[in-house]
Amino acid sequence: MTMTISPARHRSLGDHTWQDQAVCQSTEYNPVDPEIFFPEPDETDKITAAKSLCGQCPVRRTCLDAALESGGTDGIRGGLTEEERGPLHEKLANRLDYSRVNATIAGRDVHLTKAERRAVVHAAYRHGVTEQRLAWLLKITEEHAQKLYRETRRALRNRDLEQTTKTTPPPEADGERLGRDDFGTAA
Repeated sequence: MTMTISPARHRSLGDHTWQDQAVCQSTEYNPVDPEIFFPEPDETDKITAAKSLCGQCPVRRTCLDAALESGGTDGIRGGLTEEERGPLHEKLANRLDYSRVNATIAGRDVHLTKAERRAVVHAAYRHGVTEQRLAWLLKITEEHAQKLYRETRRALRNRDLEQTTKTTPPPEADGERLGRDDFGTAA
């Protein structure tokens, strides 16, 4: 059995073309009542029907991301109810999805959290991406990109210095390593 994992498809800024592939889009051959996606909390039949449709949808993850990124709290989106999406809304600011970081480095215009933006700066710096390119990728000024690179250089230098001091061997006496017993005892 061969398994293929396709890369994540992230919604670009302002891109709504994914909605054309959504199972919830009503067509002549697939009439879907949009009201089932906005049930009252006690309408379990509607909730079950909506989640069943979402379970078959090829763009379910993109729909969920769009709901979370836009702050959409109404209805069933991405297969989850408003209540189920609540904790995800709270955690969104801390999301760090490296496939989004890599997509951005590759030139895709995807929604990024603050953590993902920091990761883009770090990855771009490590890969030698120019400040001009970083500015274009993050939609910021070149001056801001320069500042981000300076901060990254400083953070990496400080991290390297901390690691060096942690790995520096303790001082030796007459070429021999000092042991615990060499320091005496407290009075």
